[in-house]
Amino acid sequence: MQQSLRRLAPANISAITRRLADDLLQRAKDAQVVRKQLLDANQTQRLSLTLNRPRLYRDADDLRRFAPANGTPLAPGYHLVYFTPIALPDELGNDGTDISFSPAEPFTRRMWAGGEMKWVKGNPLRIGEEAVETTRLVSAVPKTGRTGEDMIIVRVEKSFENAKGPALVDKRDWVFRTKLSGRPAPLPDASESDGQPPSPQDASQKSRDFLQTAVSLFRFSALTFNGHKIHYSRPWCREVEGHRDVVVHGPLNLINMLDFWRDVQDNDYTMPQSIQYRAMAPFYAGEAYRALLEKGAETTSIKLWGRSSLGDFKFGMLGDVTS
Repeated sequence: MQQSLRRLAPANISAITRRLADDLLQRAKDAQVVRKQLLDANQTQRLSLTLNRPRLYRDADDLRRFAPANGTPLAPGYHLVYFTPIALPDELGNDGTDISFSPAEPFTRRMWAGGEMKWVKGNPLRIGEEAVETTRLVSAVPKTGRTGEDMIIVRVEKSFENAKGPALVDKRDWVFRTKLSGRPAPLPDASESDGQPPSPQDASQKSRDFLQTAVSLFRFSALTFNGHKIHYSRPWCREVEGHRDVVVHGPLNLINMLDFWRDVQDNDYTMPQSIQYRAMAPFYAGEAYRALLEKGAETTSIKLWGRSSLGDFKFGMLGDVTS
């Protein structure tokens, strides 16, 4: 997956972009943020309900009646609703984002670009236990996109430990683009089309359809304490960033992909070894899209398909899960 990021052409990067990337590295290269948190049942319960999953596991109680018991393993990806940002309102960016690992202006448009997670076999994080998160900046790389615009790719590593030791390493890539000058022309609404994303062709493939609403995005933003305006403010999306509607969270898509993966396992308590993923294009509230899963011997490929504003097929996110 990371090879895809490296394919962005490095030519013609401005001196300012290089300097701002280097400034971020110098500012945060030796900084580590260490936090402890109780992994309470409330967050996992609310997340599963937001995902329209009344049971965390097949044999578990109905979450509309009972919270998960202490000792229950966190499902893959569910750690994303813990260790949420802790900034004061005036410490956030103008777009509502946590700017702890952000380059300086004009690189103020942030999107979740991809990353990888690796779980430690036999030591899942569990509800009711105290965990420790250690965050550090790994890299800040200036790039040139396909359209010729400068951008900075920032990688942050978060490692998680419990009383037994290391449990998970989560590496996240964010892409920062320059703020738009003037009021952008928002993307047109999605074209009507009778065509559907690809369907499973054989027994090794399965599909699942998704359609996020403004309410589901609001609930996920609240759970993750994420103030990023692209997920709840339609005026900001259309008038400042050029989106046609509020944007589905990259982490929300990632969790849904991991849930899809464990739903096809014989034992849904099974933990993956790793996932590598890359966000390709945004999905929007009210936009139908489809996950196509292809199961291999050791690696399961999951692709999120949708349609662009012109009605063409698009990839929203690609992921490879290893067992």
